[in-house]
Amino acid sequence: MLSYIIKRFSYGLLVLLGVVILVFFLFQGFGDPARLVLGQTGDSATIKNIRRELYLDQPKWKQFVFYLNDVSPLCIHSKEEITAKKLQGIFIGSQTKVGLKVPYLRRSYQSKRDVLDVMLDALPGTMLLAFSAMLIATVFGILLGVLAAVKQNTWWDTSAIFTSVLGISAPSFFMGIVIAYVFGFVLSNYTGLNMTGSLYNVDPFKGRQLQLQNLVLPAITLGIRPLAIITQLTRSAMLDVLDQDYIRTAYAKGLSRRAVIFKHALRNALNPVITAITGWFAELLAGAFFVEYIFGWKGIGKITVDALEKLDFPVVMGSVLVTATFFIVINILADILYGIVDPRIRAK
Repeated sequence: MLSYIIKRFSYGLLVLLGVVILVFFLFQGFGDPARLVLGQTGDSATIKNIRRELYLDQPKWKQFVFYLNDVSPLCIHSKEEITAKKLQGIFIGSQTKVGLKVPYLRRSYQSKRDVLDVMLDALPGTMLLAFSAMLIATVFGILLGVLAAVKQNTWWDTSAIFTSVLGISAPSFFMGIVIAYVFGFVLSNYTGLNMTGSLYNVDPFKGRQLQLQNLVLPAITLGIRPLAIITQLTRSAMLDVLDQDYIRTAYAKGLSRRAVIFKHALRNALNPVITAITGWFAELLAGAFFVEYIFGWKGIGKITVDALEKLDFPVVMGSVLVTATFFIVINILADILYGIVDPRIRAK
């Protein structure tokens, strides 16, 4: 089991290294970072200092080595760099130190804040949105799938299949616009929901006010596609299980239909559904960008899109790295869980 875990972590590190390489060389060629930091009014001496601070006076391969050293937990930094960048971690050495640190994602061009602090401010909003969307998708998807299987070849079944196909086919950004307009604007007097808004509303007199109603529409929008897939998976798995001999035996023993469906059939049909849930949660963390932007929900997605509009590339690069890290970690944990449940997977 230990070798299986080490192998999965090794694959994850290789993928993350590939993401770092892609992010660096993709965004490093856009504009002059020194001008993006200072604007068009900076004098030549200040620009020269900024270029030295950002290693822009070095060859491209050295710039990448410095960037990799910044974002990696294992690092080699001088004493001056540790002080200037305010690095947090454990360092050993005198002038040149080797250490284990919190990854340094550099500073925003616009706000001059550490990118990691910007990400940590936005991450709870994205996590809450993804959890809420996955909860909606799981609960309603399983219930609709069970209902469609039990009511096979009826209008319940046809409606569930038709709705799930629509949910899979419709892009999130399109559904977000439609849902925001219908329920947040046209029917807002009846629903009490807003088109846009974050979890907290900052009032200069009352302080931060919790606005849970602003979570409803983006969570529904983000949960539509996984809900549709979970519905179809649950329906297919339930139809296979309901044809098994032990289900007929359970009915023959006099068990009620509800007990047979939920205590026997559903429990044995949940394996593919659990696989879909773990995979889709990682997808939701990475795919909330447009939904957050449409609904004005403060999360990593909205901050990233805003940073792209302002050419604030350190924030964009940090966002991609943080999202990729979460995606990789969740998939590694899912692989480990599958390996514990099914020993045959560990042999592959």
